[in-house]
Amino acid sequence: MLGTAGATGLALAVGAGPGTRTATAADLPLLGTYDVVVIGSGAAGMTAALTAAKQGLSTVVVEKAPTFGGSAARSGAGIWIPNNPVILAAGVPDTPAKAAAYLAAVVGPDVPVARQNAFLAHGPAMISFVMANSPLRFRWMEGYSDYYPELPGGLPGGRSIEPDQFDGNLLGAELAHLNPPYMQVPSGMVVFSADYKWLALAAVSVKGAAVAAECLARGTKAAVLGQTPLTMGQSLAAGLRKGLLDAGVPVRLGTPLTDLFVESGAVTGAVVTKDGAPGLVRARRAVVVGSGGFEHNGAMRAQYQRQPIGTEWTVGAKENTGDGIRAGRQLGAALALMDDAWWGPAIPLPGQPYFCLAERTLPGGLLVNAAGSRFVNEAGPYSDVVHTMYDRNPTDPDIPAWLIVDQNYRDRYLFKDVAPTLTFPDDWYGSGAAHKAWTLDALAASVGVPAAALRATVDRFNSLALKGADSDFHRGDSAYDHYYTDPSVLPNSCLAPLWLPPYYAFRIVPGDLGTKGGLVTDARARVLRPDGSVIPGLYAAGNASAAVMGHSYAGAGSTIGPAMTFGYIAALDIAGAL
Repeated sequence: MLGTAGATGLALAVGAGPGTRTATAADLPLLGTYDVVVIGSGAAGMTAALTAAKQGLSTVVVEKAPTFGGSAARSGAGIWIPNNPVILAAGVPDTPAKAAAYLAAVVGPDVPVARQNAFLAHGPAMISFVMANSPLRFRWMEGYSDYYPELPGGLPGGRSIEPDQFDGNLLGAELAHLNPPYMQVPSGMVVFSADYKWLALAAVSVKGAAVAAECLARGTKAAVLGQTPLTMGQSLAAGLRKGLLDAGVPVRLGTPLTDLFVESGAVTGAVVTKDGAPGLVRARRAVVVGSGGFEHNGAMRAQYQRQPIGTEWTVGAKENTGDGIRAGRQLGAALALMDDAWWGPAIPLPGQPYFCLAERTLPGGLLVNAAGSRFVNEAGPYSDVVHTMYDRNPTDPDIPAWLIVDQNYRDRYLFKDVAPTLTFPDDWYGSGAAHKAWTLDALAASVGVPAAALRATVDRFNSLALKGADSDFHRGDSAYDHYYTDPSVLPNSCLAPLWLPPYYAFRIVPGDLGTKGGLVTDARARVLRPDGSVIPGLYAAGNASAAVMGHSYAGAGSTIGPAMTFGYIAALDIAGAL
């Protein structure tokens, strides 16, 4: 078999990374033959593998990391799927027509309508399939608005769902291989993504205190029952992995992709490295690339994305270095959206960046640029904030920007995992990520912005906050703006003046959840060449593929929802069941 492969296949890389072909398959040991080989054990890869297995196809997952779950395991695991059975059962007034109108308005002409329609048509069935073939269950993230609810078909109450609580004990020994979360849940608590909105307000809100108590009660109950409670991305990854265990699908960890193997013009396998040695995993039907983006590849970021950029501001899984994208490109695959990412303002804290959600939108804070001026609606969709930073930076420097708050803000709200009134860690200040001063002039001097400009900006902001209307940047005009805010602040829960010293400034840089550019695919998740022709045997989903969201972001979970859906679509197409 290997001799035939060597005679008919392309020359292949051995230990040199995608792109450098130096040997033939005849030189490689065969590590197995399956109907479907899936690259990557994130949400896209595991959903594809589970679907393929349930279609009766022998399937293997090869994973670069020593853990499974990828970036999905690290995430809050919001999943944006219009008309899914969970939200319909909850009474969300969604319809296919509303969803199509909304997605088209958000995405615009960047993504073919056929791909948009494929996502909308198959997303609900994917959720039903996952619930039928794994222990995963889901909850509606009630009130988490679509990001542009004022557009046609937008829903202020939101379409996003998240995984329900999952007992990690169901995984047995495999639980030890779960990729850790980006942020640990507070000890003794069981916290869902939707809870964080209220936990930030626990010191000033009756409902916030009640949600905190509920989180603690869940943790106490789980402890009494001897469970290992998982939520968010940990629940999603663990639940999908349990589905694969039950379906008999092996997940080979520590097995990075080196190259794709081609015979007679079709992809028929993957060259991988296992225990330091190269090998070939054959695919009778197809290879599905779900290996994530290139957020940790400095050279690719420098090549494709705007400056300043780097690998130190992302919260994506560290193994995401674009391996699948580069391998596909070497076979002539088209690439798209390589300049973009799932952006969000981040604070470059020591150790790892902190992706800001509530902190930049709670009342009593504002963003300023190097000139000490506001430049954006701070409560707008996080991807939009970073797009604005990059758009403006060449002529009006906004990178880094500064989040300015006062002591009143600090006395009221959780900041990252630091409770109200408590002091921030010394290394935040030592690293330059945080600054503190008793006057705005001193704060301006500390961060290097003009003092007079900062004072004028805060005065202007305070006057708008007291009126409850931001005529400068329209903060609070959208229902989305009010999600991570304080309902007790009137007349606009997004706006409160800064008046109580000391004042704080936090360095803001363009962070991301991962890149969103990659291999161009069609409505069946097949990888395409620049002329639109299909590369036989090659499929892609998740951040290894160009996002169906184009340059925009429809709602919470616009990364994971399409990733899972196109993994599902790919497997159905491979099985001839689409």
